[in-house]
Amino acid sequence: MLQALADPSRRAVLEILRDHPANAGELADALPIARPGVSRHLRLLREAGLVEVRQEAQRRIYSLRPEALVEVDEWLDGYRALWQHRLDALHTEIARGKARQ
Repeated sequence: MLQALADPSRRAVLEILRDHPANAGELADALPIARPGVSRHLRLLREAGLVEVRQEAQRRIYSLRPEALVEVDEWLDGYRALWQHRLDALHTEIARGKARQ
């Protein structure tokens, strides 16, 4: 999943799908990527479980699967705690510096 998220074009696709479902043509129009490239990105995102597809007549409509991002969010949580601790320490040092002035 992280490998799928590593590509900026795939992240751009997810950002569009976050707002609304779209077909490959709409995504290609919104991105500086040819339609075959968009289709490859969609296939990788689908294989990673980040998007789902449904058939509407002749079109495939892609939607974001936000629940798939829970795993990434849980993994990032440990890093968030680390940074929060460091930012709290920085805030304390800044406050001490202001108090000394």
